[in-house]
Amino acid sequence: MFILHKKDQKTKARRGEVQTGHGVIQSPFFMPVGTNGTVKSLDFEDLNNLTAQLLLSNTYHLYLRPGLDIIEEAGGLHSFVGWDKPILTDSGGYQVFSLTTLRKLRPEGVEFQSHLDGSTHFFTPQKVMDIEMILGSDMIMPLDVCAPYPCAREEAEQSVRWTREWAQKSRSYFNEKKGAEQQALFGIIQGATYQDLRQRSTEDILNIGFDGYAIGGVSVGEPVKDMFLALDWVLPNLPEDRPRYFMGIGYPDQIVKAVGEGIDMFDTCVPTRFGRHGSAFTHRGKVTVRNGEFSSDSRPIDEDCACIVCQRYSRRYIRHLLNLKEITGLKLVSYHNVYFYVNLMQQIRKAIDEDCYEEFQNNFLQTYGSDLYDMAL
Repeated sequence: MFILHKKDQKTKARRGEVQTGHGVIQSPFFMPVGTNGTVKSLDFEDLNNLTAQLLLSNTYHLYLRPGLDIIEEAGGLHSFVGWDKPILTDSGGYQVFSLTTLRKLRPEGVEFQSHLDGSTHFFTPQKVMDIEMILGSDMIMPLDVCAPYPCAREEAEQSVRWTREWAQKSRSYFNEKKGAEQQALFGIIQGATYQDLRQRSTEDILNIGFDGYAIGGVSVGEPVKDMFLALDWVLPNLPEDRPRYFMGIGYPDQIVKAVGEGIDMFDTCVPTRFGRHGSAFTHRGKVTVRNGEFSSDSRPIDEDCACIVCQRYSRRYIRHLLNLKEITGLKLVSYHNVYFYVNLMQQIRKAIDEDCYEEFQNNFLQTYGSDLYDMAL
C-alpha cells in the first residue's frame, strides 16, 4: 500500500506514495473534508481542477443521511457522489468526542442519539466495519475513543483501553469479511497528553498490526506544543513502511512543521470553514477579506498565488460579495483556500525531492509569520 521513496537529509520529512484501488496518492498529502460526501461550497469539478488527490468523508453522517441502503444501491460511495479518486472515511469516533450529550459509551461500543431526529443507534466496532465496507472507501478508520482536553488520567486510560479492544475486534472482523475488496485499515493511537499512555497505545496498536497508523486525540483544544509532543512520543516507534496520519491537523504552519517530523497525511475542515467566514490563507498569513480595510483593495487575495480566484478577482470585489452574503463570495474564498493547501503540499513534496526541506520549512514559517506554539486551535 505504501512505498517510501526517500527521506529528507536534514529533517524527518518523508516522500512516498499510497497505492489504492482508485489511484496512487503522492505523499505527503492533504485531504479536503467532505463529511457528507461533498466539500462545502465546492463540487467535484472544482476538486479536479484543484488537483485534489482524494476526499475524506464521515461514516457517522453518511450512515444517518442519506443512509446505507441508498449508497449501497448506488454501488458504493464513489458511484453515489460521482468521484473516481480515492476516499478515506472516518469511523464516527470523533462524534464520540464531539456529541458528548448525545452518546453513551459502553465496552461493546457507542450508543448515539441522532442529532437529526433523536433516533437511537448503536455502533460496535464490527458494525462500523460493515458500514465502511458498504461505502467502499479506500482507506478506513476503526471505531475509537477520543479523549477530550483536559481529561483526568482515568478517562485517558479508558480511552486507550477501549481503543485497543475495539481495534482488535475491527482488525479481526475486517480480516474475516474483507474478501476481494481493496481497502486499507488504519489503527488509531490515543493517550491524550500523557506520555506513557501514548506510548502504551502505540505498542497496543502496533501489536495488532494495521495498513497505516493515525495519531488521534489531537486538535481537541490542547496547546499546540502538547499536540506536537504527541508526535515526539509516538513517531519514533512507528514503522517506516506504513503511512502516518496526523488526524484533524490543521493550519498551514502546523502542516509544514509536522511534515518535518515525519507525517504523511493530513485532513482539516479549516480551508472551507474559514472560507465561508471570509478568511483566506496566504503565504503571509491569514487575511480576513470581509474586513473594511479591504473595501478599496485592488490586489488579489494572495499576490503569490496562481489559482483562478487570485488571477481574476480583487479583494475589494470578494469583500463586496461576502458582505452581501452572496454564495459566490463563499465559494471563491473556499476555492482559493483549498488551492492554497493542495499547492502547499505540492511545494512540500518538491522540497523533499530536492533535499531542501529544512530551508523550505524555515522560509515558509518566517514568511507566513508563524508563532506556531501560540496559535489557538
